[in-house]
Amino acid sequence: MYSSTREGIVERFDAFRASVSGLLEPSFDVLTTPERLALLERLEQEVRRLAIPRHELINGVRHQATAAELGGKLSHVLADRLRISRAEASRRIDEAADLGSRQALTGEPLAAQLPATAAGQRAGAIGAAHVKVIRSFLRELPCWIDTNTRTQAEAQLADFATQYRPEQLRRLADKLAECLNPDGDFSDEDRARRRGLVLGRQEADGMSTLRGYLTPAARAALEAVLAKLAAPGMANPYEETPTLDGTPSQEAIAQDKRTPAQRNHDGLQAALRALLASGELGQHNGLPASIVVTASLRDLEAGAGRALTGGGTLLPMTDVIRLARHAHHYLAIFDKGRAIGLYHTKRLASPGQRIVLYAKDRGCSHPGCETSGYLCEVHHVTDYSICHTTDIDDLTFSCGSHHSIVQPGEWQTRKRADGRTEWIPPPHLERGQPRVNRFHHPEELLCDGDEDDEAQRAS
Repeated sequence: MYSSTREGIVERFDAFRASVSGLLEPSFDVLTTPERLALLERLEQEVRRLAIPRHELINGVRHQATAAELGGKLSHVLADRLRISRAEASRRIDEAADLGSRQALTGEPLAAQLPATAAGQRAGAIGAAHVKVIRSFLRELPCWIDTNTRTQAEAQLADFATQYRPEQLRRLADKLAECLNPDGDFSDEDRARRRGLVLGRQEADGMSTLRGYLTPAARAALEAVLAKLAAPGMANPYEETPTLDGTPSQEAIAQDKRTPAQRNHDGLQAALRALLASGELGQHNGLPASIVVTASLRDLEAGAGRALTGGGTLLPMTDVIRLARHAHHYLAIFDKGRAIGLYHTKRLASPGQRIVLYAKDRGCSHPGCETSGYLCEVHHVTDYSICHTTDIDDLTFSCGSHHSIVQPGEWQTRKRADGRTEWIPPPHLERGQPRVNRFHHPEELLCDGDEDDEAQRAS
């Protein structure tokens, strides 16, 4: 590593781009099979080495830039700028922290957290799949294994990675983990570190995956709930009046044709509904913890189409009607995109105003932000210290990280003529044009842009 100038760095990136462009032009028909394989090997090595400058650039941004300067969390900004998923952006940031160079508080350079793996990657001998195996192995080791042993294990696996495929390395890593922890001893801290549930994206048919790890205590609690509610004949959605308490009749048990997995699903859903109906969850962002649904009057009357929840879930209209049978109803009315009424002089938004924002903004209004309405705060587009009112046509949803970057001289917000919220980046940022968030309104991307352009000009 040596000192560089800005001009020198840009010159090297230009030369890199020119070299890659040069490889796109020729036809490889003249090559023999051995020659093709040899070039594929060389290409793979160089592609692997490209991770090194990426680590350095990411670490530099992470240590140098503030959230206000970036316009939000680094993972969100990277995902938007590079057009990759947020999960992939987070993975690259974590990988850069493990494999990129570091600095001490005094400014002295430090070796990477995983020095052997970083060296193998720099040489082009270790690929992304190998790195994933090694990082996963170290993450799953018990906390009581000392640093020296971890360092030796990392070096040994990095050496194996230069000789074996990732799936072979995974088997070697499993064997090494067994040698280091033959009794399978894990502490409560280890289990707490691995716990987690991930609700996957909603697929085309409306279904979602649920995956994760339960602690022993969480598993025991779930077992007890499902033993009751997932028993044959219990919480059966095919019955006119499902049995939720007491013991189901023999006839209900005999007619229950659901699989055990389906009964588990229905039992968990019944437990969640009971919890929401109990009122024991209290309030969330000023509203009783509940399912907030936005639907058009046309779809409701037709009993078709889909509605949107405050968490961003699409619900078939049949489910909406079923939920509405035992729900408290609110009606939000809009006129050309603007909510009618709902004004007051208190600083905090009222429950009714928040309900309108669920229907209007659906989630954080910052460009590209995917945070749903359930997880958002209410933001005054015109600062309350200036307007001293809380009017629905001057409010918007904003997640916590984006709410905090609205500061004098930094990010600003304003309302367009059509009622949408524009975010204006600070002058020093590239791509500094005011923008709205279309993530929660994908239907707008399918429409002609003339109407949107007219609204921007009017603002």
